[in-house]
Amino acid sequence: MSDEPTDPRLRYLTRYGGPWAPFVATRAQGSFIEDASGRRVLDFTSGQMSAILGHGHPEIVETVSTAVAELDHLFSGMVSEPLLAAGEALGTLVPGLDRVLLLTTGAESNEAALRMAKLVTGGWEVAGFAQSWHGMTGAAAGATYAAGRRGYGPAPAGSAAIFAPNAYRPRFVDDAGEQDWRAELADGFDLLDRQTSGGRAAFIAEPILSSGGVLELPEGYLEALQAACRERDMLLVIDEAQTGVGRTGSMFAFERDGIVPDIATLSKTLGAGLPVAAVLTTEEIAAEAADRGFLFYTTHVSDPLAASVASKVLEIVVRDRLAERAAQAGARLRAALDQLHADHECVGDVRGRGLLQGLEIVADRESKKPAPELGAAITRRCLELGLSMNVVTLPGMGGVFRIAPPLTVTDDEIDLGAEMLGRAIADATR
Repeated sequence: MSDEPTDPRLRYLTRYGGPWAPFVATRAQGSFIEDASGRRVLDFTSGQMSAILGHGHPEIVETVSTAVAELDHLFSGMVSEPLLAAGEALGTLVPGLDRVLLLTTGAESNEAALRMAKLVTGGWEVAGFAQSWHGMTGAAAGATYAAGRRGYGPAPAGSAAIFAPNAYRPRFVDDAGEQDWRAELADGFDLLDRQTSGGRAAFIAEPILSSGGVLELPEGYLEALQAACRERDMLLVIDEAQTGVGRTGSMFAFERDGIVPDIATLSKTLGAGLPVAAVLTTEEIAAEAADRGFLFYTTHVSDPLAASVASKVLEIVVRDRLAERAAQAGARLRAALDQLHADHECVGDVRGRGLLQGLEIVADRESKKPAPELGAAITRRCLELGLSMNVVTLPGMGGVFRIAPPLTVTDDEIDLGAEMLGRAIADATR
């Protein structure tokens, strides 16, 4: 199989990342995508980690068709019935986060959240994690450190980062040799304190850093992070682009730690594969922002089409108890991945929560030496076998597979995906 598609029309497309996958999709349904020949591939990443209801969910198809025919787009200052319904659905998910701004993409929602935080606090300094991904626009790109920082000029003034804890490759350990994330967090904020010029605005964090290698923040970390922010009059922004709307076993991943952030952003999963995003915040922050003239006028802000999709996605996830399903299916997936860890020396670590799991590929377990080439070879073999996978490579880290099937995935599909992944690992290391 060639490394990329051979269609001559590919020459008209501008590259925006790595190489194209050697597959030209023509149709998608449920957990599978197909090409023109009818070859089916199991989608183990829900598209771009987004299609939590699988592809072509009949209720989403009906919702979109109706919205396009009846009420798709309006002047951005106009309220619609779908917008009111979506606002109520989103604003009642988390007690305290009852003010909603409906947008279209993850970068846009993070952009709006950070803009709001700066306006309300009067500051301009935004801190994040050194392995983060929050988007490719303005302030969101300034808070993204996993990739894409070189060649575009300076980041926004006040951009700063600390390391997110990594239990597999800990930077701080206690006397027993165990990861000491509290010491690492304190050290990170000590560094931020030494750099501040007095304009603190926000800390933005993902509960599980997906593009950062599926790094799950330890239980209790978000509570400690929130306390550190409050001591410094910073707002805590939680980016739930990939973890929200049930994927980790609860509606929001931050619920596990018993916190409510100042601002939460949703995107990918909220649209189930369609461009829908939202910013959730408190009544107090929304009112203060409005009093100070908060401006985030975009072409598709509050669009009724996006609102209709968001309402339907939330309805389905709650009605069908898909967060619970994600916890159950995630346990089955984790057991299968743990077995791959037991069977293959190159599988260094398995981590994650619910239906967002990571599997790190290394040269050997003793050295934990990164093996990005092996990860790429496994990815190619997976696609040959009929499994779509995604591997993240970062400096100092092995290739990490991000595994995020839809919440509607069946047990048989989980077993099939794990079986093909095991075959791909065996073939690539033979």
